[in-house]
Amino acid sequence: TAVEPLSSPQWFVSVNDPERSLAAPAIEAVRSGRIRLIPEGWTNNYFGWMNNLQDWCVSRQIWWGHRIPVWYCAACDPAVIPIRTAGVEPSYTIGRTARPILPDRADAHTNPSRCPACGGTRLIQDPDVLDTWFSSALWPFSTLGWPERTPDLARFYPTAALVTSFDILFFWVARMIMMGLKFMGDVPFRDVYIHALVRDADGQKMSKSKGNVIDPLGIMEQYGTDALRFTLAAMASPGRDVKLSEQRIEGYRNFANKLWNASRFVLMNTEGRPTQDDSTKRSLADHWITARLNRCINTVRQDLEAYRFDEAANHLYHFIWHEFCDWYIELAKPRLAAEAPDDEAAVTRATILTTLETTLRLLHPFMPFITEEIWQKLPHAGDTIVRAPYPKAASITREDEALEGIMADVIEVIGAIRTVRSELNVQPIQKLRAGLRMSEPQADVLRRHGQQDILRLARLAEFHTGPDVVIPPGAVVSSTSLGELFIVLEGLNLEKERARLKKNRDTADGELARLDAKLANPAFTAKAPAEVVADHERRRSELREQVTILADQIHRLEGGA
Repeated sequence: TAVEPLSSPQWFVSVNDPERSLAAPAIEAVRSGRIRLIPEGWTNNYFGWMNNLQDWCVSRQIWWGHRIPVWYCAACDPAVIPIRTAGVEPSYTIGRTARPILPDRADAHTNPSRCPACGGTRLIQDPDVLDTWFSSALWPFSTLGWPERTPDLARFYPTAALVTSFDILFFWVARMIMMGLKFMGDVPFRDVYIHALVRDADGQKMSKSKGNVIDPLGIMEQYGTDALRFTLAAMASPGRDVKLSEQRIEGYRNFANKLWNASRFVLMNTEGRPTQDDSTKRSLADHWITARLNRCINTVRQDLEAYRFDEAANHLYHFIWHEFCDWYIELAKPRLAAEAPDDEAAVTRATILTTLETTLRLLHPFMPFITEEIWQKLPHAGDTIVRAPYPKAASITREDEALEGIMADVIEVIGAIRTVRSELNVQPIQKLRAGLRMSEPQADVLRRHGQQDILRLARLAEFHTGPDVVIPPGAVVSSTSLGELFIVLEGLNLEKERARLKKNRDTADGELARLDAKLANPAFTAKAPAEVVADHERRRSELREQVTILADQIHRLEGGA
């Protein structure tokens, strides 16, 4: 009843008639929460459109589309005028006085066969087609067999989520909601996730005339499809357009390579060797990575349920690259290299395989191809990772939390020592002496659980802990959350290193002063191109950070904490 010929030959949908309104139920569906718009900020935009609707002309004089389901009787309506052209079947024009014949409501998908007024059979269908968005608005149910009550329609309507762009929120989304409520009596979907536009690295809309279009096929050929997918997911922050650059895609290609190489290491150290899932014989590192994996699963699932694909991707990136690859694999190497009893090595092999297999299932929606390839080479259940269950986290006990804390302390100590070594150009082959002045209870825990890992991964000859540890003269001292960490730089020419650092600091200071003067000059900032000014400001920020780091390094060499 919402369709009526207000001015033939055009047809309109009355959206605001109080008795036959399509808009009011669609507004209420969003207001009541039956449909969620994500991000929520788009709700006001939706209401702005829906509260100011005009009647909708749904007829179009074009060559394709759904033919308008309205007929006229040529016998009793002389306004139906045939137009004949030599060699062509006659077409018809519809006058203003013609009375429409609608399909029988009891069988609406069958064309009428006779005129209800005169019984005539010369029925002419309206030559217009429905507006594109009218046809599109029927998509959620017309594709499932409607108006028949098919099994597909019963199973899949309403759908769970619609993913679309903001620029068709009214043209498509709102109209699907109106049509679904009108013809199906229910909303067509529960969630509408509105994604951003993909722009170039400078934030400009991609355009062939500008020459800033990134060809996805070329990108996939160069960096891999998984890298492109992960880039788009990791940058899909709500309300922000994606500024796509090849550097970001290349970075995530490196991430895929990191995962591939880590998986090769795991396979080389586990294939054909026994595994044993015995939590009582796990190492500190085994307990730690298991707890971290469960936390990652919980976080990623929460992110996905909230449609925060960017946060889910970044949590996965951090866990895989930093916790699994950079820390756990390094911590597990001694056990995997038969430096531990057979049963302990078997437990670590089981832990590393379980962690990798679970991580692949967690990552699969973001990087489907590499995860399938690796998963097929691991021990697994099922024929494909696509059908494998998405991971669910096990509970994290108080003991797990305590062991996580100990491992966090070990990582902090190793990281602090590595930072000093890197900043002062200490060669990796050179083993140093170090110590940590700290409370005895913490020192005892660190000695029992982390001593060997600290010695090996920080490349130390000695490491002492406790409240009575004496800091030798000339040692580099660094503050940590556990206490004062010192490193004895034996064999290093401190005076030469100090001179080198001061020279680098003076060079950076000089360049910084020149940039400060240039950017303080109004004549330069007013006349220079915006990108040049931005580049100078970026460089100034980098130099300030560099000067701060160099000053800190010099302070350490001079015995400061």
